Parts: sequence; structure tokens; C-alpha cells
Amino acid sequence: MKKILLFLLLAPFGYANAQYVVNYKRVADTYFENKDYYAASTFYKKALKITGDSTLALLPYGTERKSAKDEKVIEDYEGSIYNLAESSRLYREFSEAEKYYAVAITFTNTRYRKAQFYYAECLRANKKFTPAIDAFQVFIRKNPNDPLVKEAQKEIASCKFALEEMRFPRMVQVRKIASNVNGLGSNYAPVKVGNDFYFTSSRPVATAGKKDIMKTDAGEVQISTKANPFINNLYTTKTDLGVADISVRMMDLNLPRNVETAAASFSPDGKRVYFTYWRERERYSIYTATKMDDKWSDPVQVGLEINSKDFNSSQPFVTADGKYLLFSSDRSGGYGKFDLWYCTIREDGTLGQAVNLGPTINTEDDERAPNYNTITKKLLFSTDGRVGLGGMDFFEAEGDLITWSEPKNLGYPFNSSKDDLYFTATNEQGTRGYISSDRESSCCLEVFEVKKESFNISGILTDCKTKLPLAGATVTFSNAESNKKVITGVDGKYLFSVDSKRPVKLLFAKDNYFSITKNYPYEELAKADTMIYKDYCISPFKLGIPIALDNVYYEFNSAELTEPSKKVLDFLIPIMEDNPEMEIELGSHTDNIGTDEYNLDLSNQRAKSCVDYLVSKGISESRLTSKGYGESMPIAPNEIGKGKKKKDNPEGRAKNRRTEFKVTKK
Repeated sequence: MKKILLFLLLAPFGYANAQYVVNYKRVADTYFENKDYYAASTFYKKALKITGDSTLALLPYGTERKSAKDEKVIEDYEGSIYNLAESSRLYREFSEAEKYYAVAITFTNTRYRKAQFYYAECLRANKKFTPAIDAFQVFIRKNPNDPLVKEAQKEIASCKFALEEMRFPRMVQVRKIASNVNGLGSNYAPVKVGNDFYFTSSRPVATAGKKDIMKTDAGEVQISTKANPFINNLYTTKTDLGVADISVRMMDLNLPRNVETAAASFSPDGKRVYFTYWRERERYSIYTATKMDDKWSDPVQVGLEINSKDFNSSQPFVTADGKYLLFSSDRSGGYGKFDLWYCTIREDGTLGQAVNLGPTINTEDDERAPNYNTITKKLLFSTDGRVGLGGMDFFEAEGDLITWSEPKNLGYPFNSSKDDLYFTATNEQGTRGYISSDRESSCCLEVFEVKKESFNISGILTDCKTKLPLAGATVTFSNAESNKKVITGVDGKYLFSVDSKRPVKLLFAKDNYFSITKNYPYEELAKADTMIYKDYCISPFKLGIPIALDNVYYEFNSAELTEPSKKVLDFLIPIMEDNPEMEIELGSHTDNIGTDEYNLDLSNQRAKSCVDYLVSKGISESRLTSKGYGESMPIAPNEIGKGKKKKDNPEGRAKNRRTEFKVTKK
């Protein structure tokens, strides 16, 4: 028997008693249609009899309905639960939304099929990345032709990216501002101007409450839903944010009633401000005001170069040199929803035509809140159009407003599984500043202080033979994210700075030297604080010149290697691995005991034994050759003296019984 799972109170009433206070649902539906999701969720909970101290349970219903009224009860319950989940999600209450979507995904009515996608999205927002991947995959499997499949695939990639980021967090300190800058409502878009700190807040303001009339079984009642409306305004305080109870006041702009403002940015001298300006159900525009005698002029629109009744323009940012205004807009000519644009600021304050930052920066989704550093040439912005940790993520690209490097996700904990945007720097290099994020909030943006740190890997490279610093060598750094190279100077020093402790490989190389590779696993990096310092050396060689391998011995009158000799040959394995293009010859020599033919044959067999051993260790046979030289190339006398005084020279013969290698190709 097919079952429909419904969220009900764990209370002693059954199907016949399962009913709404109908007008609660009607009020909730009205708020939902008007996009007041907080109020909608409140009244859906009333309709469903969900209270703060309720325990919710799943109650199955069979297919045997007693009447059409029973069907209507089921339909209303399912619709209310789904809309409650939607309201909670759209109000950014992801923990609440997850609970209700978990029920909605059991509904068989196809109108609720997107519940699976949003359930997965809530799991991701709640840092449940592995279950989120499974849930997105279920959605794709059940809805292969849904337009959201593409988004689900991107979300799966983002969850995998997030899991990796959580394993290897970036070296960033993130601390929520402890002062009452973070009050009720959303608090975001901070900017520092001299000793003043400006930010946007939707904290409640003291205005008369709005009363809603609602009919219930007990008659008509008035319910106050917005006793203190949450309106976005610009606020200011002093920059001593370490004090909890600081004085915060609304910026003294002369604004009409029912206008909201946000995201201020200032000219370098602090005397002109740009900000986003809008009324309910109107498009966003960018306005400006100037300061005269410590008083702001009446705000005015910046002009048709940026604003239009046909599209939105918002989140202005003025570069530190005062030459450019960057902003976010859904105007025509872009690559997606909201794109990033810029225009010149002329000396008289007028603006040039808007120019799109291009497809390297902009995606088919939203790009928001640009911040461009004219010293480092780096653009920080937020987007939900790329693989990230979830929601809006910070990305960084380097460029000149025309040409850009590929944007890089700034990783965890700079980013979170929720929304992160509005970076503003407090030093020239952009390593300190503020961001806005709802990572610690169930609904609203808050202001955080951030400080980027780095981890240094450094040392001195020397010549193993002379012990002197080696100039002109190439040191290559590589990890899962990037490759970097430096050329050593006369001091032989090398230095790399990274922002996370992912496993690292260093390659040291120079012409006519054996390259070496050194690996730093995560465990070694994690034990260090901010740096690792190690010196290394590399050995020189000359093409075709033999290098003796000391103490390579064989069994008596045999080509079989002894165990100690194998350990000597192991010396060659890292050399071959670190120099993958190199080819070598292994040569074996004997003393003069025995016939020439015998010694030549024995030396060939011994050289072949060396090659066979290296092949057994994974070295390609194509890179190895063997050659026996017999007694033809002594490096010491086998005998000393002349005539009758000639006698055996054991020390000389020992030197002649040798194995060598030489580089035949580099």
C-alpha cells in the first residue's frame, strides 16, 4: 500500500482530528506569495501546529480515503510543509528547511519533485557535504531532464571541493566583530575611511507596527508581524571595534521615506560617497552624495551610464586611486544574471561608459561586490557561478580591468558553506580586512575581520662537491593547486610562500647536475608553525665520464650481487626517478686474474646483473645499458715492481674490480 509521510505533532490525535485552523494557512500563503518568508514560515507552523517545544513525528496515511475532504486535508498538509521548507530556505534558515524538505522528498506528487534538490542544497549549507552529494545524485537520477541537473552537478563538484578544503584549510584568521556592529538583522558591506567605520544594517528601526487582521475560530484578531521593520540603511561608528558597546548611528543622508540604502564606497579623500539605493518593488540604482562642511548633500543618481529603469545596478566600489567605479548589474550585454562592470571617473566627477569585466570574470550566474586593489592588481569578488564551498564564494583574479587571470577560489575558512561577500581591505596589500558572511547565523549576514597568513618553505642550495652556494639552479615548487619556479642567485637561496599546508614537492635542477626531489607530506607541514627551513645540495656530473659505485661486490667467481651491493645500487634509484629523461650505462671491470676472454664475459654478466636489479625496482630497461670491460681499463696497477721484483698488488687489483655508471643522455 502506497504511503504518504506527513509531519505532525507527536500527540494523541488521529487522521479524523488532523485539521488546520484554515485562516492560518491562508495568511501564510499570502505572506509566501508576497515573499515575506519569515512571516510565512511563522504562520505555516501555526497552521501545522508546530511549536517551539513540539516533537514532530511521521504519520502514514493509506490510500483508502473516506471522502474528497480527506484528500483536501492531505493536499493542504503537503503544500504547507513544502512551503514551510521553501520559506525557511529562502529566509536562510537552512537547519529548519532541511527538516521539512526531508519530509517533502517523500511526497509522491510531482509538483514537489524539486524538494530533493533543495534538500541536498540545505545539507550542503549545513556542512553535511557527503550526504549532500548523495542527495544531489538522487535528484539527478530521478529528474535527468530537469534544468536543475546542471546546477546539481556543479553542487556535487562544490561539495567535493569543500571536503578537500576542510582537509587542508587556508592560513586565514577569521574573527567575528564582537561589538554591536553585529546587531539584529543583517550587517554587511563594511568599509573603513580614516577613523570612521561604515557598514550597512537592516537592524530594526523605531516605527509603528503593521497590524494584520486574521479570522480564527475564536473570531477576528490583530497580529503584529513587523513591529520594527527591517530596513537597510547605512550606519557609521568609530573604528575601535574591540569595544563591545560602541556608539552606532545612522549615516546622516537626507533620504525620502521608504528608501533603502546599502554598500557604501568612498572617493580617496572621503568627500564623495557612492551607494546602492532602492524602494520596495523597484530596481536597484547607484546614488552619490558629497560632503561639504561635514554635512552630506542630498543624494542624486550617478547617471544613465550606470542606472536605468530597465535593469539593476548595485554594490559600487571606487578604486583607491579614484579613477574607476566598479559595480554589479544585470544590464544587457553581460554574460549571465548579475555581471561585474566598470567605468572611468573623470576629474569633474562624471562617469564614462560602462564596460563589462569580461567572460574570464563573469559567469552565467551572479557576480557581486567587486573590490579591486590598484597596487596588487587583484580583484576580489563573490559569485555563485563557480565551484566553491557553497552559496556566494570569494574569488580572486589578477589583471588590469581588461585582461584577467583565471579566478581562484580563496578556500576555507575565507569562504564558508553559506554566503560570503563584501571584502574590504585595511592595508595596501589586501592581506587584512573585513568580510560579510552568514556562516554563524541562521539567517543574516554579519561582519568578520580577516587576516591572511602564509607558510614559508626556504633554504640554501649548494654544490655537493664544493659545498658552495649554487647559483643559476631552478627550484620548482608544486602541490595540488599550483606550480612555481625560482632561479637561485649567488647566495643559493630559495623561498616559497603558500597559504595552506597541502603536501608539497620541491625539485632542484641545474644543467650538468643530478636533479633531486624532496617531498613534504601534510604531517610534516602541520607540525611546523609558519615556516620550514632546509638546505640541500645537488651533485655535478659530466656526460660520458664514469662515476664509481664503491662497494659493489659479487659472490666469488660469480655475477650474483651480494645483499650489501644491492643497497649501494639503490643509490641510483632516486637519481633515475628525479631525472626521468636521463639514460645511463652500467659498466663492470675486473682485475687481471684469469684470461682476457673469461674476465670480459664475467664483467658483462656482472654489469647485466646491475641492470636487472634496477629494472626489478621499476626503472625502465630502455634507460639502462650494460657493458663489461674485463681487465682492459685498470685504474691502478695489478702488479708492482719490474722483472724478478714484480709482485702482486692486492690493493690495486681491488680498485680495478669495480662497477661504474656514466650518463649517456640527459
